[in-house]
Amino acid sequence: MKVIMYHYVRQDEPSLPHFRHLHIDDFRLQLDYLERAFGFIPKDKFLASITDKTAPPKGVVLTFDDGLKDHARFVLPELQKRNLFGIFYIPTGMYQSGKLLGPHRIHMLLGKYGGEEIFGALKNIVSDDMLPFSSREEFKTLTYRRHQDDDTTKLVKRTLNYFIDEHYREPVLDKLMGQFFPHESEFARDYYLSPEDLKKLSAEGMMVGSHGAHHAVMSKLPRAEQEEEITSSFDLLEETIGGLSPRTYCHPYGDPLSFDGDTLDILKEANCLFSFAVEARDVEKADLIGRPQALPRYDCNLFPHGQVRSLAPLS
Repeated sequence: MKVIMYHYVRQDEPSLPHFRHLHIDDFRLQLDYLERAFGFIPKDKFLASITDKTAPPKGVVLTFDDGLKDHARFVLPELQKRNLFGIFYIPTGMYQSGKLLGPHRIHMLLGKYGGEEIFGALKNIVSDDMLPFSSREEFKTLTYRRHQDDDTTKLVKRTLNYFIDEHYREPVLDKLMGQFFPHESEFARDYYLSPEDLKKLSAEGMMVGSHGAHHAVMSKLPRAEQEEEITSSFDLLEETIGGLSPRTYCHPYGDPLSFDGDTLDILKEANCLFSFAVEARDVEKADLIGRPQALPRYDCNLFPHGQVRSLAPLS
């Protein structure tokens, strides 16, 4: 069973010349390819294999992270036309804050201005005492290996997502957004799926799951904060939709270093049936039995038509 992960699926936006997204036309082409090459797994067969821990059926399951408005505008209509189901993983913190979540603020900063300009501004804000995280050399080596970004863009992402102490991350991002996007709140409301969108996804046969509250690197948080991130997200989604059946989760960032044993224990205690990490291989029966809270997923860019157009090799 191949589980494939998507984020932004949209049309090109001239005001965001550096933005990394999958064009909707390429998404359609990739779905055509996946149908021909592997076929898609119906929801009932997928859930039966998860619940019964039997050998997973052959085929593809589609997942969509971050609760983006793209998924209502572009993804859902395409899935409906093809009679496919998808799993949509929603971070919930933005519904209280009225601001973009940290990684999406970074995406907008880099998408509009590029890595060089944002890194130049970041150097004037971040001081050495803000970067105490003991494993930052390991994170530098092992994170974002699958991303097709230039070195400066990767450094901005690593600094703000992994290296910086959590107490400083939000204030630093506040300063950057104030400098480059002073009217953040005006577009933040339309960046994400609305509660009505979530209800529609569920009503149309899609699955909705948790992506935590604030898209945090869980391994940087103590257990109590991890528990709050996970349980508050499940609670808000269940209240919004009227129940989740079953509970499912995907790890923010997804790299093995982004979560830990506490994360997996909390998910089990929260009656989460299954969760996804990021690992480029098929889901096997052994995964369902031995590690159901960290099942592997492929990035869409590993398959034909899944690359950002500006980064795709010329044919």
